[in-house]
Amino acid sequence: MSDLIQTVLIYALPVIFAITLHEAAHGYAALRLGDNTASMLGRVTLNPFPHIDPLGTILLPLLLYFSTSGAFLFGYAKPVPVRFDQLRHPKRDMVWVALAGPGANLVQALIWGVLFYVLTGNGINERFFIEMCKAGILTNVVMFAFNLFPLPPLDGGRILVGVLPWRQAVLVSRVEPWGFFIVMALVLTGLISAWWMQPLMGLTFDFLKLILSPLATLLR
Repeated sequence: MSDLIQTVLIYALPVIFAITLHEAAHGYAALRLGDNTASMLGRVTLNPFPHIDPLGTILLPLLLYFSTSGAFLFGYAKPVPVRFDQLRHPKRDMVWVALAGPGANLVQALIWGVLFYVLTGNGINERFFIEMCKAGILTNVVMFAFNLFPLPPLDGGRILVGVLPWRQAVLVSRVEPWGFFIVMALVLTGLISAWWMQPLMGLTFDFLKLILSPLATLLR
């Protein structure tokens, strides 16, 4: 139990940042592209509280974490409201708004990686901070990969709708009312992990390692 509590404390800050910046990035991109809905509702903010869903962000992840000893974890934040009809070029701009969230997670993973190498390169080996950096990298890579899964209402699904021709885009968009349940079924059966998460996360870790390799060499 003490190990589980320590793990929760290590992951708390990275998870809060990952969720907050992901959702705020959606709202900021929408604002820049013509839709101020999220801004008017106070969702273009670095304050985590407007983005937190009490059930999906706090209770559900904690319940799953403690009940499965960390073997299974799932959660969600309040979706940022976007009126795609208010965007200057709705179909094209939808892609950029959707990409903004995973993009924010990729940047955060890079920042946590920089912090990891700066700490270790300067001889700071305090376990709590080192593990927090690793948690920050992992959390954001997971969010990056999961949200890019090409099924609405996930960001990857919106990107797919935005890049497909109109006829095919309409067909894909009709899946959205059942998309959450389909994704959950794929998660529970392990298919999304084996076919999507593991390959994409592997590529993302390789990309981060390549980008950070000059810093790692410099601080070695």
